[in-house]
Amino acid sequence: MISAGDFRNGVTFEMDGNVVQVVEFQHVKPGKGAAFVRTKYKNVITGAVLERSFNPTEKFPTAFIERKDTEYSYADGDLYYFMDTETYDQIPINSSVLGDNFKFVKEGMACKVLSYKGNVFGVEPPTFVELEVTETDPGFKGDTATNATKPAVLETGAEVKVPLFIEIGDMIRIDTRTGEYMERA
Repeated sequence: MISAGDFRNGVTFEMDGNVVQVVEFQHVKPGKGAAFVRTKYKNVITGAVLERSFNPTEKFPTAFIERKDTEYSYADGDLYYFMDTETYDQIPINSSVLGDNFKFVKEGMACKVLSYKGNVFGVEPPTFVELEVTETDPGFKGDTATNATKPAVLETGAEVKVPLFIEIGDMIRIDTRTGEYMERA
């Protein structure tokens, strides 16, 4: 059990039959009245973010999210297969469970499969990936405006905005959390 007074960023617990994770918290002690904990939390299954104030003495059961190291193997229709790096078992996961950031993952990349009580609810790709640019417009000499970008298609089929100097065949680093170009690899 965890009390609301012990909330920290990243803490997961069960509330009203849902598994939630603390995104932000603030202990508030007004001059008049009782102290409370103002919290922004995310439902880890649906991804919904909500805000609520808790009494610091409220208690909730702790939820343990299992993060299993896997390697993305291949896709077959709506099923994506991941290999457990310890047991070499194949784990089939439906495409509805995968997030938007999965478009940056190619075969052979390490991922974390997230589950709660045996139910898989998400896949965490690596934070940064290096991918090859397969399509983009050519840059023009003298076109050196600051922060100018152009669209580029990566080897996984994902489209990102890149600086004008990036050309077809360049390897670039992408932040999968934001989907933004970071640097040339």
